[in-house]
Amino acid sequence: MGRKSVSVQRRKEIIKAFYKVAKDIGLENTSIAKVAEHLSISNGLIMHYFKTKDELLIGLNEFILEQHLNIVQNDENGEINSKQKLHNLITSLFSRNWNKYFDDGVFYSCYALIYRKKDFNDSFKSYLQALHTVLHNKLTEAKEHQIISNTNIDEITEVIFALIDGAYYYLGLFNEKTEDYKQKEAIYIKYALNILEFKNE
Repeated sequence: MGRKSVSVQRRKEIIKAFYKVAKDIGLENTSIAKVAEHLSISNGLIMHYFKTKDELLIGLNEFILEQHLNIVQNDENGEINSKQKLHNLITSLFSRNWNKYFDDGVFYSCYALIYRKKDFNDSFKSYLQALHTVLHNKLTEAKEHQIISNTNIDEITEVIFALIDGAYYYLGLFNEKTEDYKQKEAIYIKYALNILEFKNE
């Protein structure tokens, strides 16, 4: 049990180092040798846990999911039992809070790999499905608490998630401190909220 715990911890340390190096020099320039250098360990020790860079990429993808879930599952949002909590959740999903947890440059470099690596495509798809499930669960909570009356939670989950994904990609081109950015963000949030059929309105 102890050895397994050490192994899990060591793998996580290597993945975090892989992310840090990729953030500094770009994912395409990151190698097992450079990660080993960053950690001041041998290439062989890294390859004891990850036989190839592709295995490390899958681990990195799992790390992305873990970080992004921090946004939708944090204590601030909690159970969606009021209109304000649902409004706060939707607003936070359109914000740049994602940047607190994961670097955009590394994320989109990872995204590009889905077109070239089948295993990574499968892993990335699983990651997105996990985020969909969390959003679906939050909207279901809102319906159970009679905050919204939408009958097709599956459908509104897909639409809101697509809005979030597209908005985040596009807004990354703008300085978030500008008025133009804030106006665009407000529009996306408004339309996402308009999809929800709030009760008692």
